[in-house]
Amino acid sequence: MTLNANTTLNLMNTSTKIPTAGAQAQHASHPRHAVKPWHRGFNEPAPSPKTVRVRRSSLLGAPIFYRLWANVPATSARHQPSSERRGLPASRSFLQSRLKTSAPSPDAAARPHVPTLRTALPPQAINRCRAAMVALMLPFAGLEAAPEEKEKEKSRPLLLPEVLQSVKTQYPPYLAAMIEQDIANGRARQAMGAFDLNLNAGGTFAPSGYYDGQTAYTMLEQPLTNWGGGVYGGYRLSSGFLPNYNKDRTSTDGEGILGFRIPLLRDGTIDRRRATLWQAQIDQELADPIIFRQYLDFIRAATISYYGWLSAGQRLNLTEELLRVAKERDSAIAQQVKNGASAPIVQVDNQRLVVSREIAVVQARRRLQAATIELSLFYRDLRSAEPILAPRTRLPSAFPTHSHPAESQLTVDIAKALIFRPEMRRIELTLEKTGIDRRLAKNNLLPSLEVGVQAAQGTSSRLPSALERTEIEAKVEFKMPLQRREAKGRVDVADAQIERLNQEMLFARQRITADVRDAHSALLAAHEVLRQTRRNVDLAQQLATAEAERLKQGATDLLALQIREQASFDAKVLEVEAQSEYFRAHANYRAAIASDK
Repeated sequence: MTLNANTTLNLMNTSTKIPTAGAQAQHASHPRHAVKPWHRGFNEPAPSPKTVRVRRSSLLGAPIFYRLWANVPATSARHQPSSERRGLPASRSFLQSRLKTSAPSPDAAARPHVPTLRTALPPQAINRCRAAMVALMLPFAGLEAAPEEKEKEKSRPLLLPEVLQSVKTQYPPYLAAMIEQDIANGRARQAMGAFDLNLNAGGTFAPSGYYDGQTAYTMLEQPLTNWGGGVYGGYRLSSGFLPNYNKDRTSTDGEGILGFRIPLLRDGTIDRRRATLWQAQIDQELADPIIFRQYLDFIRAATISYYGWLSAGQRLNLTEELLRVAKERDSAIAQQVKNGASAPIVQVDNQRLVVSREIAVVQARRRLQAATIELSLFYRDLRSAEPILAPRTRLPSAFPTHSHPAESQLTVDIAKALIFRPEMRRIELTLEKTGIDRRLAKNNLLPSLEVGVQAAQGTSSRLPSALERTEIEAKVEFKMPLQRREAKGRVDVADAQIERLNQEMLFARQRITADVRDAHSALLAAHEVLRQTRRNVDLAQQLATAEAERLKQGATDLLALQIREQASFDAKVLEVEAQSEYFRAHANYRAAIASDK
């Protein structure tokens, strides 16, 4: 049930443009742009400027053009360069020949004196020709240096910052996440459309009946953003026979209208249009934690992929080294068998070992290829954004150095994570949006009370006796739903959502604290494992060296040496995996405390 009340009170009744061809011609005819006499060659008419364009590629692939003006003397077609005969710009060698100051020849006195370019042209023209030569040489110089740069890049180790830079600038999922900000901006602009200036026009006519009048109006209405309501103004006109009490009745020239309406209770401090706009503006801020969350995930995944690739390369090197040792020993055993110092079965056993280690090399090479393909999703060309399969020559010789994680830093890192982790910011902004919904629901519980004032000014000098030149009308309107169940239901929904978000924020704080503690614990464990594996490598290497010395002395057999070598190899592989695990744990810890901002 809705209660409506309308009251109307009559307060007063009293009396970078693209230039056109003509503009270009006018520009060329200006004295400042006209061809000066010293621009010409040797006793020749002023030539038309020739444009030499040298195209180079900038870092982003956009072409850069160098515009050069060369005044070439009018010689016969037979003596012109081939590029000139085809209507192309002058070549570099031709410009160089024009710039040279010719040395006097023995028969120079027999020929009439012809001034050189240096003596015929002023310094400004000479500098212009020098600029032409430099611009023409730039592309060729870049082409000559390109192979050297390529070879240098192939031999340069691929480091983690280069991969992360590729992720930040060329990784498609991250670029797609960045579009979330554009979507939020578009929604904010869409919400601003509720406050656009509106044009309203209409009219009425009576095809039959006692009154045969017609009316027409045109209005401009501007909604207000600070306190509901709006202002409007326009023009209306009537003709024909209308009753005196018709408010649309005007003089023969019509009348102008200006007015406003303002809500006093409901829709005063907040209404649906402003709530939607405020929430859209919060969505613009909400896009940042969403993008940042994905950014942290991408950086962590790229870091883990990089160290997985480095670990696979180090393991392949170890496997190939183990195979090399077996092959070198096979030659020595073959010589011993030939001399009768060893049984032939010993050589067969070593050949079996060579085959098994060749199989291990194939498996390690496949593991490196898989890691390279996975890394190529993150490591991309900075110009074309295409994935790059990093060659084996770009493998670093060793893992980077690392430091012992400080246990006293844990409390500080937990506090930093609670501030910088995007989950907290996302929940805070969502709470703010839900608070706007609750304010709007509370607003709908209020009755609607609107006041408005409208003034009409006649434009005709002759008015009917029933009309006044200036009329001002005030209007008050009251409206209230008696049960208000919809508004109460919206308040209940908003309160429940706020309570849910508060619980989510509480758990998010606990979850972030647990993540940081777990990542820190994994980092400490990985560091300890790495320390122990290095000691294991030293011990296994000592045993393998001693066993090889005993084999030379004949105090042991090949089987015992193989066991020692395999143990040493396994220890080195464990060290490589421990280093990879340490940097993987370090990447997880940096993501947990949101340090990659």
